[in-house]
Amino acid sequence: MDSAGARGPAAHPPLKVALLGSGTVGSQVYRLLTEQSADLQARAGAPLQVVGVAVDDPAKQREIPVAPGLLTTDGLELVTRPDVDIVIELIGGIEPARTLLLAALKAGKSVITANKALVAADRAVLHRTAQEAGVDLYYEGAVAGAIPLLRPLRESLAGDDVRRVIGIVNGTTNFILDRMDTSGADFSAALAEAQALGYAEADPTADVAGFDAAAKAAILASIAFHTEVTADDVYREGILSVTSADIASARSLGLVVKLLAICERCNGGITARVHPAMIPRVHPLAAVRDAYNAVFVEAESAGRLMFYGAGAGGQPTASAVLGDTVAVARNLQAGLRGPDSSTYAGLPLVPIGDAITRYYVQLDVADRPGVLAPVADAFAQNGVSIKDVRQEGRGDDANLIIMTHSAREAALAKTVSVLSAMEAVRNVDSVMRVEGVEGE
Repeated sequence: MDSAGARGPAAHPPLKVALLGSGTVGSQVYRLLTEQSADLQARAGAPLQVVGVAVDDPAKQREIPVAPGLLTTDGLELVTRPDVDIVIELIGGIEPARTLLLAALKAGKSVITANKALVAADRAVLHRTAQEAGVDLYYEGAVAGAIPLLRPLRESLAGDDVRRVIGIVNGTTNFILDRMDTSGADFSAALAEAQALGYAEADPTADVAGFDAAAKAAILASIAFHTEVTADDVYREGILSVTSADIASARSLGLVVKLLAICERCNGGITARVHPAMIPRVHPLAAVRDAYNAVFVEAESAGRLMFYGAGAGGQPTASAVLGDTVAVARNLQAGLRGPDSSTYAGLPLVPIGDAITRYYVQLDVADRPGVLAPVADAFAQNGVSIKDVRQEGRGDDANLIIMTHSAREAALAKTVSVLSAMEAVRNVDSVMRVEGVEGE
């Protein structure tokens, strides 16, 4: 054997990586690229060399120090440098991330991002720009942190027909609802605990109002159904209106409240929605505790698949980002590109009024004979079938809990409007969807 054969194939020259952001996720990506460089080189087939890290304040003290010579405030110059091969964006938000990534793609750089807001808003533009430039665009870390989810949807299930995707994709809200259920805490107390533990930001609006989950739902729906869906297309409700009474009532019925992202085929199109829902305590999603995420995918041939794990945080998300980085590095060496966005189906988006599910309705009514009949008639007149009714007296008032069979959202909304106008109904205390119930 000659000496060249003894040494094996010639080593590939280093692939130069530009990193945008050195926050919670960015610092962990930098650490792993540095500390695990030998292993990553073996897996990627070439050294991955960080040549620059764009930050707002180079003088800021960082828990994971970055070599001073790598820090820069000029992200645009960094992503368009001739020697850069891969750009990893972890600054979040729409701008300046959008400008920087479009510039990187147009300059022929493959891009990896965990920016769900940007991907949900501009996925089509980003993919088109990447395709025109002949480079890769990967974003596994944008949904469900460390959980391998987008790649299985895009590649492993490419030969199947996905019917439904339903899951918990926001760890902050799951933590809050879990604490409300297990400890009896009200929303404010549970939120304060989430903030103290670092699960919720000082301004938790993106999480508790459902914006974060809606962005992820848009990405999931786009990939699962080969149809372009943006965050604006997703019906959204957060958990701000969920009360301790709702949680207790759900418990008494053998249910638990979760914030769910639901993307499904419906009436020849698709719906994408995010909202609180009651699910049976025997459902696998009911067992998802604390800040964890879990997603069910229901496909025609594969059946039901469940993906579960840490949905956020520096190290979990960094794991997904580095998985994408290795994939992109392999593609670069082979002269290949990863899959483009597939939107061939172009399915229409079905309005929320046509979505079909079951419902929980809690009414405060006068506690006197004959009240139930007109209430039941309001449901029947609007085509909503009642499955179960429970009544508890409270002096002059009564608490009426009604569970329905599956019905159209618009029909239920009309029913609630009629009920609200009835003299015997003091108040419609709560309306919540019920998901995951078998047998209908």
